[in-house]
Amino acid sequence: MKIEVGLSTMRSDFQVFRRKKRELALRSTRSLLPKRRLELMGIDTAIFLTVCFLMSVLTMLDINSLSVNGRFTLGKALVLYLCVMAARLCFRVYATVWRYANVSIYLKLMTADAASGCVFFLIGRVSPAVSLGAAYTLVTVLLVMLGTLASRFVYQYLYARAGTASDLRAMRELLQGTPGHMHQVNIAIVGAGNIGAMLAGELRRNPRSHHNPYCFIDTDPAKIGSSINGIPVYAENERIVEIIKTMPVQGVVIALPDAAPEEKSRLYDLYRQTGCQVMLFDYPLGDKSGERNVGYGKRELRRFSINDLLFRDELSIASTKAKDYYRDKTVLVTGGGGSIGSELCRQIAALSPRRLVILDIYENNAYDIQQELTHKYGKDLTLETVIASVRDEKRMEEIFAEVRPDIVFHAAAHKHVPLMEHSGCEAIKNNVFGTYNVANLAEKYGTKKFVLISTDKAVNPTNIMGASKRLCEMVVQCRRDSATAFAAVRFGNVLGSNGSVIPLFKKQITAGGPVTITDKRAIRYFMTIPEAVGLVMEAGAMAKNGELFVLDMGKPVRILDLAENMIRLSGLRPYEDVDIVEIGLRPGEKLYEELLVQTEGLERTENKLVFIERDKGYSRAEVDAKLEILARAVSGVSSGEAGHYERVIEAIQATVPTYRDPEEVNRDTILAREKA
Repeated sequence: MKIEVGLSTMRSDFQVFRRKKRELALRSTRSLLPKRRLELMGIDTAIFLTVCFLMSVLTMLDINSLSVNGRFTLGKALVLYLCVMAARLCFRVYATVWRYANVSIYLKLMTADAASGCVFFLIGRVSPAVSLGAAYTLVTVLLVMLGTLASRFVYQYLYARAGTASDLRAMRELLQGTPGHMHQVNIAIVGAGNIGAMLAGELRRNPRSHHNPYCFIDTDPAKIGSSINGIPVYAENERIVEIIKTMPVQGVVIALPDAAPEEKSRLYDLYRQTGCQVMLFDYPLGDKSGERNVGYGKRELRRFSINDLLFRDELSIASTKAKDYYRDKTVLVTGGGGSIGSELCRQIAALSPRRLVILDIYENNAYDIQQELTHKYGKDLTLETVIASVRDEKRMEEIFAEVRPDIVFHAAAHKHVPLMEHSGCEAIKNNVFGTYNVANLAEKYGTKKFVLISTDKAVNPTNIMGASKRLCEMVVQCRRDSATAFAAVRFGNVLGSNGSVIPLFKKQITAGGPVTITDKRAIRYFMTIPEAVGLVMEAGAMAKNGELFVLDMGKPVRILDLAENMIRLSGLRPYEDVDIVEIGLRPGEKLYEELLVQTEGLERTENKLVFIERDKGYSRAEVDAKLEILARAVSGVSSGEAGHYERVIEAIQATVPTYRDPEEVNRDTILAREKA
């Protein structure tokens, strides 16, 4: 209790400190603004006096080609000065931060000065004593405007090159030819359109930028050979890689946020041949409906990530209907501390549920997600964390009787294929009978929606884990007559999840290698955690009775390509800096994953990437009979006992008609591909 109070006090003190810091910065900025305005007005006054001196000399020359109403006197200059300053103040010219000025700001200045000239001319018509005549008035105002514009251009240029205008040391270094930005990295920007030009301009204006735009690369013939703001544009052709290698360029930025995933893949493969670091410039784009593209939520210059290796658009919850469904609902997430479960909890918490309950057998993960959500939402989220096993029917009934959830996301499961081959009884007990327990209790206590997290390993399974998840799907699909809407969701390998290949590769690369892969021919379908959770959330909103939802995961990825790209993203070279070693398929693994989406056998939903499999499923009686076979197989049997594996496989073969021996499947697949 004392520790919790202490932590709470520390957080409170830190928040007070940050608030005071912001207030101090705001006061400093406010106190600085009048000073900056006065400085600008002083500069403009000096420019005006210089122009007046030149005009007074011109009037004394008495040039007959100009209509002059007397000499340029101090009184006339004072009236014109007041007109100019009054117009600029009315147009809020001095309320602008000129270091970031754009075309609209310069137009505002020009409009203000034009207005001041017109007012001065009208005053001269009414009072000839202060008239300069139309020609001299026009020339004077134009010279004042040009002088002011020139001062602003110079200020922007010096600020962009030397940091801040008040940094005298940086200015001195610049004037002496020794700028202090020698640490900048030259980059080539792929895409000389509006986005690329804007990026180049921002990088040049930002004194703290580590990137210096060196050139553009584009395919538009109208731009090639020209320059944009002094930056040359080169053609993207068969020689571009060799051309970049001759340049003092260390990075290549792809500034084409609306490019298709396949095009980004092509550009990545092309420009990584230069030996430069290849980066992406994310920029928020609007779709046809005016909504922002989820893939580009913020402007960001960043490295390619592992997620980008998918080179496909991510699935997201786009419909407001789906989002609104979870508001004011009591939601229970079993396995809530896992990779998928914790992301489910994050997204559900953001949708204002009435109550969110995290259930997990592993207290460390459950504690981590609890602390994360508590820190982020505080009292705005009613959150409860429960430690329990879905295999414990009595404990689960206590929880359901107390919570009475509206929605259950069942993510609790043993999922590691090789481990479950050696501990098959545990896979059956936890995955199959755990799901059976939770599904029964959801019906008993009036749960409206029950969503099972399944896997592509359940498609024609070749291992115990995949077969156990197929049995879980049967448990869900047989309840079409229930008042509770049941659904199962299948998705592929999840990038970055606990126990997945990505964390393993990262550890191996950090250790200097080698990176181990099962087989150089192996391919897998990958998706990101947000994609997986997006599918699950969509299914939860759409589920009606016993549907099996699947996701179109796009093109498969070779594990070898994934390993090579991860090494390159770490700034290393495959087979030179880090070796890749083939270790053979693990027990129960397929060489090639099954294609999850066969569109001729699926029903498309409102979301173009989400499908419903047309599977009638089994009746409750048939599923109960299958569970009886499994119960007899694992009853009183330990996973360490001799012969337990054979008993489990025999039971699976009797209950899962699509189960096949992995060696047979891999052999047939290889032969089929060789014939093709």
